[in-house]
Amino acid sequence: MLKEMYEQPKTVRDTLSPRLKDGDIEIEELGMTPEEIRAIRKIHIVACGSAYHTGVTSKYVFEGLARIPVEVDLASEFRYRDPILEEGALVIIISQSGETADSLAALREAKAKGAQTLGIVNVVGSSIAREAHKVMYTWAGPEIAVATTKAYSAQLIAQYLLAIKFAQVRGTVTQAQVEDMIVDLKRLPEQIEMLLSHKERIQKFANRYLAARDIFFIGRGIDYAISMEGSLKLKEISYIHSEAYAAGELKHGTISLIEEGTLVAAVVTQKDLYKKTISNIVEVRSRGAFVLAVTNEENTDIEKSADYVIYIPQTNRYFTNSLAVIPLQLFSYYVAVGRGCDVDKPRNLAKSVTVE
Repeated sequence: MLKEMYEQPKTVRDTLSPRLKDGDIEIEELGMTPEEIRAIRKIHIVACGSAYHTGVTSKYVFEGLARIPVEVDLASEFRYRDPILEEGALVIIISQSGETADSLAALREAKAKGAQTLGIVNVVGSSIAREAHKVMYTWAGPEIAVATTKAYSAQLIAQYLLAIKFAQVRGTVTQAQVEDMIVDLKRLPEQIEMLLSHKERIQKFANRYLAARDIFFIGRGIDYAISMEGSLKLKEISYIHSEAYAAGELKHGTISLIEEGTLVAAVVTQKDLYKKTISNIVEVRSRGAFVLAVTNEENTDIEKSADYVIYIPQTNRYFTNSLAVIPLQLFSYYVAVGRGCDVDKPRNLAKSVTVE
């Protein structure tokens, strides 16, 4: 797992590089004409586990950049709610293996209802790649550890590129904005390398929580999507109970779980939601929580509200997930190793879920 975490800069470069040409984005294998892109009226993103979390992030990216309404569904739930797929619907199925049983079944359901389908997969020639109308590959290479890291990062990059391309074709962003976003995308591999180089500091912090019973992750908007992935990483490899909550929902019941010494990891990368999330941090801290904050490097005043802060480099607000997830991966890894868990093959889990 650690090896694959350290392969993330290369994974991001490999997924980006073939699609960036002369200051523009070209996704050759996609095969969608400008007319087809402009005809999209709604996007349905369907996936499982960590791939689902990338879809939650991408909802904000597609809606914010391309102004296309997006629904995100767990593949295991998609078929059973009898989804309404009207004309102009595009169903995006995300899967590392391309063989995930629920995702494959959702793809077939979408096709049966007449929707256009797009598979985002890592394995060339996999079932989802073959059966979807369109396909976009992530170039993560083989991922062996059960808990995904580099495939997750590659899926994010693929969806960023797709959202920017859709926005460009639909005229909802300017060429100058596209060029600025491409600059930020190109910086991501180096920024991820920098975050990975701070592993010793995160390891020392993680060692304080080897005996934790409950850990909570909070955030708003894209930060909530990052929190979901951070929580999943921790629980699946360390076996510590962990939950992610939209920070604004704390007072609707969740805050009753906070007691003296409880660790709350707060992700705070979205400028327009910064003050609101700080308010939530103050709420949990006043009830005895110890707060770990992951935030942008310019937000140094957060040290007045949080107990421990990890800073991420500056990037476009839509791309912060690619950076904020790195310290959360490392934290989960070192907690699990410290507890003596098999981080590569957690109990009861399989790499590719090929049965419902």
